[in-house]
Amino acid sequence: MGEWLDEYEKLVVRMNTPRVAVDNAACAAATLVQVDSSARDRGVLLDAVRALADLGLSVTKAYISSPDGRWFMDAFHVTDRRGRKLPDDGVAACVQRALGGPAHPAAGEAEPEGLLTALELTGADRAGLLSEVFAVLADLRCGVVKARAWAHRGRLACVVFLRGDDADADAERVPRILARLGHLVRGDGEAPAGAVAAVPAVSVAHADRRLHQLMAADLGRCRQGRAAFPAPDVSVQSWAERGYSVVAVQCRDRPKLLFDVVCTLHDMGYVVFHGTVGTAGGRARLEFYVRGADGSPIRSEAEGDWLSQCLQAAIERRSLEGVRLELCTPDRPGLLSDVTRTFRENGLLVAQAEVSTKGDVASNVFYVTDAAGNAVDQSAIDAVRERVGTECLLVMEEPRPQLYQKAVPGDRDYGGVGGGLGLVYLGNLVRRNLYNLGLIKSCS
Repeated sequence: MGEWLDEYEKLVVRMNTPRVAVDNAACAAATLVQVDSSARDRGVLLDAVRALADLGLSVTKAYISSPDGRWFMDAFHVTDRRGRKLPDDGVAACVQRALGGPAHPAAGEAEPEGLLTALELTGADRAGLLSEVFAVLADLRCGVVKARAWAHRGRLACVVFLRGDDADADAERVPRILARLGHLVRGDGEAPAGAVAAVPAVSVAHADRRLHQLMAADLGRCRQGRAAFPAPDVSVQSWAERGYSVVAVQCRDRPKLLFDVVCTLHDMGYVVFHGTVGTAGGRARLEFYVRGADGSPIRSEAEGDWLSQCLQAAIERRSLEGVRLELCTPDRPGLLSDVTRTFRENGLLVAQAEVSTKGDVASNVFYVTDAAGNAVDQSAIDAVRERVGTECLLVMEEPRPQLYQKAVPGDRDYGGVGGGLGLVYLGNLVRRNLYNLGLIKSCS
């Protein structure tokens, strides 16, 4: 009897675990990734989008549907960063693993062992602040395994993962770390004070998502200023007769845009029941039919305005044209402190940082601007590279996907850049896309 129950439980898990299928024949210009399940979990969409983003894939089209809230099917047209179809179906195993399936971890994805803690820091950004943070950690002999940092609207958010060696020594060191970092973000009469916290590393499942949460909590302290690009066009409208709120976003296309939007909706407590994503000519349009976690649409204009502000900020955080510098060199104590101090001494501001250490090799990416957030003078870049090492610090161009210019005959369509409330009737939208997915015989 016990063995039968074990097999039954395994069957239930298999039935409820989302299934991932990859089709390279459905479209001539992109690879189709489909995720479907008979059990809708409100976190599955975010997990799928996160997995695609972490694999460095660009979503050029997408269709999301969960008509009754109990089953769902999400379809994504994806390419690599250079706009090419994927060479094999290895992406299926990676996405399946992210959704809790039986697939094995992809090479290089295992988390480093021996993590002590994760440090979370927010505060008023200024030239050299990130350099000072890494200098404190170097002085206290902290081994940085990986780190992520974003600067936006005059605020900085940073998550740093530290390696632990001795439990007793680490327990004594953490209060000293927090005290010294807290001094750096104490604020003054003009800039509000920041915050520093230490949490177990295992509690930070995804660094980018945690940065969104930290910056969203700090949004009220951000200063308003001129963005590098036109502000994203975000609208929230009511479709009361269908019980939905319609969230529409139009903005410049860029990598990880879909993740940033879906992550924000999820963390603000909204459930996506239907959605379309399309890109064309360097622009993206995203449209989502959402309800709150309690099943109700957005109740007030003030709530809709706040959602619009949060989505705009989430999109802008990664919308920058800073120079991308890649550092790959043998790791050593104080490396990050030395490199970021060199940036500061040459008038460069780190707008984003992605730090990782694998074995004895440090692989770091920095997006830098001048102190005012503008384009960097080439002489400053040359001076930094001369100090750090021209062979290990490279200037890289951010790959941009080659977006669709026209439909390829025979391709299945999962939604384009057009649409909008009043232009698309939801019932017809669902039927059309179920037909395109081959689940019904006619969409008429």
